[in-house]
Amino acid sequence: MKSSFNDIINDDKPVLVDFFADWCGPCKMLAPILKDVKAELGEGVKIVKIDVDRNQELAAKYQVRGVPTMILYKNGKQLWRQSGVLQKQQLTEIIRSHS
Repeated sequence: MKSSFNDIINDDKPVLVDFFADWCGPCKMLAPILKDVKAELGEGVKIVKIDVDRNQELAAKYQVRGVPTMILYKNGKQLWRQSGVLQKQQLTEIIRSHS
């Protein structure tokens, strides 16, 4: 998992990582928003969901203390990070500003 996570975030287009948990209410609200963002931006962004319960080491490494936490990467560098739910328009603008 570790090396593949590094491979994923080293993409030359924005990669939005969603750290989530199955038991998290706001995470369930975020899921359809992320689908809409992907539908709008298409190949302009990669969206990856990481289950913190199944990937505790990864969550600890990136200091994810609450879910959902979204982190935007490009070329392996963290560009933006926020916990909580954002609306589609906000997320789309953030991703576009780093494209």
